[in-house]
Amino acid sequence: MSERQGSGATAGNNKTPGGQDASKKDVPADDFDIDMGAPETEKAAVAIQSQFRKFQKKKTDDKS
Repeated sequence: MSERQGSGATAGNNKTPGGQDASKKDVPADDFDIDMGAPETEKAAVAIQSQFRKFQKKKTDDKS
């Protein structure tokens, strides 16, 4: 049986067999210009952490 190209959830992805995204290289953290003390950055961090905690709680609640 031959494998069809361009079908399924993996169609169009850009990953190498190692699981690394081929379009991204090793980018050093110095290339990002993020002001870690800015109020917007802190608000974003709190929002991300809040959503992650909700996700983790939901994940553990589903298991029990």
